[in-house]
Amino acid sequence: MTSALEAVQRELVAAMNAHQPLLDTINGIHDGPPPRTRFPYIALATGASLDWSFKGGTGRELSLALTVHDDGDSAARLHRVMALVEAALESGLSDPDGWQIVTFDFRRSRILRNAVSPWSGLVEYRARVLKISEI
Repeated sequence: MTSALEAVQRELVAAMNAHQPLLDTINGIHDGPPPRTRFPYIALATGASLDWSFKGGTGRELSLALTVHDDGDSAARLHRVMALVEAALESGLSDPDGWQIVTFDFRRSRILRNAVSPWSGLVEYRARVLKISEI
């Protein structure tokens, strides 16, 4: 069985790949910053997994972070892409194999930039999942 984090990240990418307005705006969704991809693109950040188990089952609370990278002169396009990410994920995720999603919530977003690097927009979600018992 795959880890909860891996399984939920796969559903996260599937939901974004199913949102055509987002796909029309970006140049890909990657596991990390790719070596040679045109801007803008989305990179999955390393997520965190916490125990969310209870007496009768195994659960995980997952922190899911996406970073939108853009090299525009202003943050305008970055804001649009981040809004499209939120739109793609606003209806939640499908249950991944072996896990049931109990909650999936937007946590926060923020934009970062220093003088020598492209714009970066961070979009974070929290998912709480329960392992489906094998019968």
